[in-house]
Amino acid sequence: MKLNGKLDYLELPATGGTLDSVKSFYSAAFSWSFTDYGPTYSAFTEGLDGGFQADAAEAPPKPLPVLYCENLEETQAAVENAGGTIVKPIFSFPGGRRFHFTDPAGNELAVWGE
Repeated sequence: MKLNGKLDYLELPATGGTLDSVKSFYSAAFSWSFTDYGPTYSAFTEGLDGGFQADAAEAPPKPLPVLYCENLEETQAAVENAGGTIVKPIFSFPGGRRFHFTDPAGNELAVWGE
């Protein structure tokens, strides 16, 4: 069962090399397996789920923690009311919808829901 506000996913940039080289590294070093979602995104399920984004236009500049919630609109309002800044309003992606925000320290996080 997913719980509101729990760290649920981690996206990592893969723009310094090719997606294949990143997948090869983690497969060789840690025996990770991957599921490809098109030519620029590959997901992993290794304790904490996550994925690598090879498209430079879409890749986060640094690791992106992704939290889960049951109601995106309510959670976005709560983030704003707590002093967070919305940097990407709610949008759809394969698997659900999400938004991105920065916290008062400038860290970017995302929140997703089904």
